[in-house]
Amino acid sequence: MSPRTPAIQTKLPAVGTTIFTVMSALAAEKNAVNLGQGFPDFDCDPRLTGEVTRAMNAGLNQYPPMPGIAPLRDAIAAKVQAHYGRAYSAADEITVTAGATQAIITAVLAIVRPGDEVIVLEPCYDSYVPNIELAGGTVVRVPLTPGTFRPDFDRIAAALGPRTRAIIINTPHNPSATVWTEAEMRRLEELLAPTDVFVISDEVYEHMVFDGAQHQSAARFPGLAARSFIVSSFGKTYHVTGWKVGYVAAPAPLTAEFRKVHQFNVFTVNTPMQHALAAYMADPAPYLELPAFYQRKRDLFAQGLARTRLRLLPSEGTYFQCADISEVSDLSEAEFCLWLTREVGVAAIPLSAFYGDAFDQRVVRFCFAKKDETLRNALDRLSQL
Repeated sequence: MSPRTPAIQTKLPAVGTTIFTVMSALAAEKNAVNLGQGFPDFDCDPRLTGEVTRAMNAGLNQYPPMPGIAPLRDAIAAKVQAHYGRAYSAADEITVTAGATQAIITAVLAIVRPGDEVIVLEPCYDSYVPNIELAGGTVVRVPLTPGTFRPDFDRIAAALGPRTRAIIINTPHNPSATVWTEAEMRRLEELLAPTDVFVISDEVYEHMVFDGAQHQSAARFPGLAARSFIVSSFGKTYHVTGWKVGYVAAPAPLTAEFRKVHQFNVFTVNTPMQHALAAYMADPAPYLELPAFYQRKRDLFAQGLARTRLRLLPSEGTYFQCADISEVSDLSEAEFCLWLTREVGVAAIPLSAFYGDAFDQRVVRFCFAKKDETLRNALDRLSQL
């Protein structure tokens, strides 16, 4: 008998190759400037890598405690309290994770049962929907307001029902670069107050908020904090996306359930990186200076794009800049991004990739977390538009 591979009944029939993979491969093939995927092309602070080396040389290379090493959890709790005014117990309410993506799926698996509904606000990060589906939940898609990407609370209210288990929010927002206001967070707090709906608050860009605005973490609002898993990312904050280290802050009963799942999907997280991050966090300057660092890059890139026919949307936070292509091309967003990569030599991402129905509003996303010379190279190529 010949060997036979059994057929798999997929749990994720709608999932294929992501647009990020497609665009990055095309950018490499065409030698294009890749402003599609959201990661820096510059290195982190050498002090941080020095701390990793120090930890490794000190023999800190074996399993750490399941929720993360105590010094790092202490540092996270201190930072959250200093910035957002909420005291989380480092022992019982802070968990170090293998990046934000693992944190989000772990939160979903901890609370979502088959048949539960989870609200996502589109356009949204591409892991949310598969996470919900893997947990057996039903995705309820609520669009952010087209054009402005502000939350539409009437539509959110209409989506809430007896089967709603959770809502996933994201501010500062990928892909639109909008930042929720205090009034919007308070409106969500009021809306959820009479319910038992959980919040998964994706705050990985928390330290990238521009023009003097404040990041409105769910931790600032008692009614939200009491029901929220708050997710953040050291990779985004410290320019080390490949390290895949993040954390979740949540009330003790939520954390207890979160850790039940966490210990059986990753158990724990890279030991020397944790020790390095704990030591590096003793100096708050790197994340306090991040808004000015990225605002300067945003302004450099926006000033260059302003000389094209692209219409820039506000970039209030993150390291993304969205642009309306209506005056440049009649192509769809996806077709335009393919054309831009092949013919102009710059890769971008269509916002339609962040919608379940591929809603096309003639907007594409650029990433400006790049060296100045990379941005200037891209702007030289884009100047023909």
